[in-house]
Amino acid sequence: MLPRPDATEHDPYYARYVAQVPAGDIVRLLAGQLDDTVRLLSAVPADRETYRYAPGKWSIREVVGHMIDTERVFTSRAHWFARQGGGALPSMDQEPWAAASNAGDRPLADLLAEFRAVRAATVALFASFDDEIGGRRGVASGVEFTVRSLAWITAGHERHHQAVLRREYGL
Repeated sequence: MLPRPDATEHDPYYARYVAQVPAGDIVRLLAGQLDDTVRLLSAVPADRETYRYAPGKWSIREVVGHMIDTERVFTSRAHWFARQGGGALPSMDQEPWAAASNAGDRPLADLLAEFRAVRAATVALFASFDDEIGGRRGVASGVEFTVRSLAWITAGHERHHQAVLRREYGL
């Protein structure tokens, strides 16, 4: 099991994500959490998939694309650090990434299928780590992270966007 990270295991920015995750087995939570997001998004009518709550904000499709991209980045970092890849990893600027993706042009059903596949890989990766691997550290975006912190950040990031989708997009 990968215990909740303390504040020294990630950038302070991510504390807001970690704080949203309930106590317990993070791998089990990651495995079950996606069902909530899929249920929430499966109710979106096709004509609302491109809805933006304000000019310059992402569409619902683009939010899901961002969630997929970010999960891949977090798990890539965790994998790199777990294998003691060495060297610092670059940051991810979400705005250029979103602009470069084609998520806004893809049906939500396709994005949700991809998210399911990504999450299955995420769960398998984090389930393979023991306590020693979970405590390994690496640098990304100029900040030191533990492997385990990235599991909790991944779950918290999804919870954050579930809340945004409910609050700002009316889901």
